[in-house]
Order: sequence, then C-alpha cells, then structure tokens
Amino acid sequence: MKTVYVFNGPNLNLLGTREPAVYGSATLSDVQRLCEAACARHGLTLDFRQTNHEGVLVDWLHEAGRAQAAGTALGAVLNAGAYTHTSIALHDAIKGTGLTLIELHISNVHAREAFRHHSFIAPAARAVMAGFGVAGYALAIDGLVQLALPSGDA
Repeated sequence: MKTVYVFNGPNLNLLGTREPAVYGSATLSDVQRLCEAACARHGLTLDFRQTNHEGVLVDWLHEAGRAQAAGTALGAVLNAGAYTHTSIALHDAIKGTGLTLIELHISNVHAREAFRHHSFIAPAARAVMAGFGVAGYALAIDGLVQLALPSGDA
C-alpha cells in the first residue's frame, strides 16, 4: 500500500479559529479525517503533518521524495501557507527530489491580497488547487491518484 504525504505549513494549526470567514470553521484534525477517508477510498495510507518551520518542511519533502523514488509513496499534497509566497527552498526541495506534488490552498489566493498571487512552489508542482475550502485536500488526493494512472487511463 502506497503512502500519500500531506504537509501543512505555518499557522495551519490555527484552522477553525484563524479567520473563519476565509478558512472556514474546520480544524486541522477535521482536515486529517477528510484526508484519511480520501486515502482509504483509494487503498492508500496517509502521513499527515503540520509545522511552523520552513526547514522541517524541506526535510519532510526530502523524505517523501526518497519514499516515492523507492516506490512506497504516491506523492504529496503541500499547503505551505505563507511559505508559498516566500520560499525558494521549498521550490528547490520539490525539484531536487522529483516528488509528485500538488500545491494546495484552502482559499482562492488569487482573489486575495496581491502578495499572495505569486507562488514559488507552483513551477515545481504538478498541479495547483485553490479555493475549494478544506474539501480541496480530498480533491488533491484524488488528483494524485489520477496523476499516477498510466497515460490515457484517467
């Protein structure tokens, strides 16, 4: 059984209380349950994590890239939070490992402040999802499954 990694960056531990008009009322535990259900539907295991530290995310991306190269991981979903707009290190970690990754945002970042419109992660990601609320996590897991299918089987 392959693993899907779901990595969450800074301030996502505050889901449910941080700007509920933007991010909704679901907690990070609720998001984890959504991801567990999505993985179960596809016969996958879930490795779900959150950190407020950029270097930890880099280390986790390296780990997931090694697991994918070893054939034990399908890929990763990354909600890098504000690091999306600032971190060349995350971009380099994704590119350097060859990890299949979907960049995820709960809100539609393109409908928000201008500084949120640029992503350093998007050029290294296989896909980008934004604006589906926390339901986007399950959609992103479904997307990883689709990306893993042989060409033409989607």
